[in-house]
Amino acid sequence: MKPSVLVTKRIFPEAIAFLKEHCEVDYEETDDGLPNDQLLDRLRGKQAILAQLTNKFTPEVIDSLDGLKIIANVAVGFDNIDVPAATRKGILVSNTPDVLTDTTADFAFALLLAAARRVVEGHQYLHAGLWRKWSIDLLVGHDVHHRTLGIFGMGRIGQAVARRARGFSMRILYYDPVRAPEAISRELELELVSKDQLLREADFVSLHVPLSEGTRKLIGEPELMLMKKSAILVNTSRGPVADEAAVAKALDEGWIAGAGLDVFENEPKVHPGLLKLTNVVLTPHIASASIDTRREMSMLAARNAVAALEGRRPPTLLNPQLWDSLSSSKGA
Repeated sequence: MKPSVLVTKRIFPEAIAFLKEHCEVDYEETDDGLPNDQLLDRLRGKQAILAQLTNKFTPEVIDSLDGLKIIANVAVGFDNIDVPAATRKGILVSNTPDVLTDTTADFAFALLLAAARRVVEGHQYLHAGLWRKWSIDLLVGHDVHHRTLGIFGMGRIGQAVARRARGFSMRILYYDPVRAPEAISRELELELVSKDQLLREADFVSLHVPLSEGTRKLIGEPELMLMKKSAILVNTSRGPVADEAAVAKALDEGWIAGAGLDVFENEPKVHPGLLKLTNVVLTPHIASASIDTRREMSMLAARNAVAALEGRRPPTLLNPQLWDSLSSSKGA
């Protein structure tokens, strides 16, 4: 008898076809997904789940999961899953890193450029029929080349953004509790600085940190007040990393010049203060949304699930210590 897997929300069809070769598949083929009460009911008798960020696996939820071998998250972030609780329960957890690194970095830079050069404002201005003549200061924005970029979080995506910045001859500052490898620092000419120095000196600040208690509201009113009035904030990490109300206030009152935001604190809701502003570019959590990348995210999550069900180590495991423990027990 084949093992059974629950897919909680619509993913790319290639991943479903792959799963069906190996498993019995219970597929919620909607974009609404499953609320937690229905999730728990549908999980009965399942050995694996392909989850998305809207599925919240708290310690209480995890404690009620029996017989589940793996939670395969279709995302690089995993703040929706209490990994320590899953580990205690004996449930493997995986995510989808690497495959979305360059795509997300492309989009972060797209937001940076759009906000700096007022691309969205220009698009709306032209479509509204307001363009009557060329003038010397029509929708003037900020140069990106030879400016200073400050990056919070020099992991895979932070490094990819830095590589793009080198093409614009930018000075690159970063803040991270973990120093970047020396070879990377030399290649990208990175400068590790304090949080305050980054905020004071950067013309652009881009956020690339995971969401944790330590990074929640990493950027709030005190941080925004340290930034240059000409600075632009970009967030493609997680919404709660920035205090949304504080960002709206900073943009409205001119503490900073602009922002490009792809993520929000209470998605899909957006702070109403942001929606009325023209100096912010807002997008609906689509930084990794290229066809190839979203397809590969779906496939990687499926491969992780099938590997666990077949007794193999999932490719991108978040709790490898559990796998080592399980493997040792089998060996004994």
